[in-house]
Amino acid sequence: MGLYTISTNVVLQFQSLSPNLFLKSYSTRKRPFLARNTTSTQPSSNGKPEADVVVIGSGIAGLSCAGLLSRYQQDVLVLESHSLPGGAAHSFEKKGYKFDSGPSLFSGFQSRGPQANPLAQVLDALGESIPCATYDSWMIYLPEGDFLSRIGPTEFFKDLEKYASLDAAREWRKLLKRKIFLEKYASLDAAGEWRKLLASIEDYFFNKDAILPMSAAAMALPPLSIRGDWGVLSTAATRYAPSLLKSFAQMGPQGALGAMKLLRPFSEIVDSLELKEPFIRNWIDLLAFLLAGVKSNGILSAEMVYMFAEWYKPGCSLEYPIHGTGAVVDALVRGLQKFGGRISFKSHVENIVVENGQAVGVKLRSGQFVRAKKAVVSNASMWDTLDLLPKEVIPKSYQDRIKTTPQCESFMHLHLGFDAEGISEDLKIHHIVVNDWERGVDADQNVVLISIPSVLSPDLAPPGKHVLHAYMPGTEPFGLWEGLDRKSAEYKELKAKRSEVLWRAVERAVGPGFDREKCEVKLVGTPLTHRRFLRRNRGTYGPAIQAGKGTFPGHSTPIPQLYCCGDSTFPGIGVPAVAASGAIVANSLVSVSQHSELLDAVGI
Repeated sequence: MGLYTISTNVVLQFQSLSPNLFLKSYSTRKRPFLARNTTSTQPSSNGKPEADVVVIGSGIAGLSCAGLLSRYQQDVLVLESHSLPGGAAHSFEKKGYKFDSGPSLFSGFQSRGPQANPLAQVLDALGESIPCATYDSWMIYLPEGDFLSRIGPTEFFKDLEKYASLDAAREWRKLLKRKIFLEKYASLDAAGEWRKLLASIEDYFFNKDAILPMSAAAMALPPLSIRGDWGVLSTAATRYAPSLLKSFAQMGPQGALGAMKLLRPFSEIVDSLELKEPFIRNWIDLLAFLLAGVKSNGILSAEMVYMFAEWYKPGCSLEYPIHGTGAVVDALVRGLQKFGGRISFKSHVENIVVENGQAVGVKLRSGQFVRAKKAVVSNASMWDTLDLLPKEVIPKSYQDRIKTTPQCESFMHLHLGFDAEGISEDLKIHHIVVNDWERGVDADQNVVLISIPSVLSPDLAPPGKHVLHAYMPGTEPFGLWEGLDRKSAEYKELKAKRSEVLWRAVERAVGPGFDREKCEVKLVGTPLTHRRFLRRNRGTYGPAIQAGKGTFPGHSTPIPQLYCCGDSTFPGIGVPAVAASGAIVANSLVSVSQHSELLDAVGI
């Protein structure tokens, strides 16, 4: 899911303005506007609220797009309905605790150059970096038992090779002692099937050095080189032709076959290998669900194969931003400011203004009109963007496509601040709880994700305290909450009932030293909370588009000068994916020569 922010290079290869509007400096709380020119309080040369490009929403996609456009010397204004930037990735503070609201498990922030993930490339282009803590494991709690899961060339594979021929009883005792989860919790067949799966992935997709699936070809085409027009032939195809041709030549016929499989559901590879051991099938579904919000029959093989390569190569690690996920958003805002971009908070866009068939700006809830001289870019979901448009200008086919796109469900959140006394000093940052395999990983009240980032970044909590975020990722039915009054007793009762699974998961993960009654901060979020704060239709996680059955839309719309970025567009859900979508839109709004100059400047 969005939690696992793995690079999308492989997928990219294929497929009212307030009275304070013109304040000069940036602060997420006291000063709601970041001026384009810090020496002037005027919005433009003629004093009218306008920009070359108006961006609706300050999610990672919107900020990536706006930052790059500012880097391209475009006059950009970001309009954010909330009081804080970041969208689903924003951070907030309560009683000295600093909470993440969304993604918290990352990789690739420190990567640079052609092989960097899209967000890292955007940050590089903006001259920004993010200090991170690194780690290589998280705790897993399953019906079969609990274990510490590590990435990299893991110990349990070495142990499997070492003990495969031992007497069964002796083997079982040794494996239990070493906590090798496949053979401890499943069966020897499961371990065999896991080896078979990895071997098959290597046969299909790895180069001779077995470093990355489709590595040479995928990494030969940097995400930042992509644009949404024919100029891509220059910025991507021609620019990187030698390395692309070399890569495909090295792959040969079998590599070409593997490339086709990358665009199919991962379950097809699993089925072709006749992998039937229940634990293996469940584990694969869990990984797919965490990556994209769908099971293995709905995720592109490209995403899963890349994940396998990222997590099983030597020296790999996961990263957490020092000072929290908000540090990512702060870096993007700094980049925007550095190149003159503007951002206005509590500036709710009421509708997109269309004149003579094309988008010319937006109207705010205050009634003020903000003109966009070149384009309007919506970082809202496809459903929310549709609601911003005059119905008479939207082709019926476009409306129908959006209205029939399936949605992931919503979220339940639990944010806690508590004393670390009595809590294990070996507490891990991330925990995953699966209550029942039989119900499926995408069932409601079943999978809980927990992040305790103060483990790695102590400044997120007061001294001697911990900050925690637990949530059910895109599985909470909005229908249970629809129409409820948030001040009613019925709502409060449902809130307590539906959050109990989160509390139980936290108690399991944090251990006997945890006491929910002693928590200094307790915040429960529901789908109504999610909808309210993120302005998301039905509080949805995003489109539930399954591989083989549909594709994520592009970034242009039937309305000239209106573009979209974010998780409702290609390449889809996840932090690297939405950063890539923002970059693609930004690149598409400038000339090929400007785009090429940027690629030269960042060395890709």
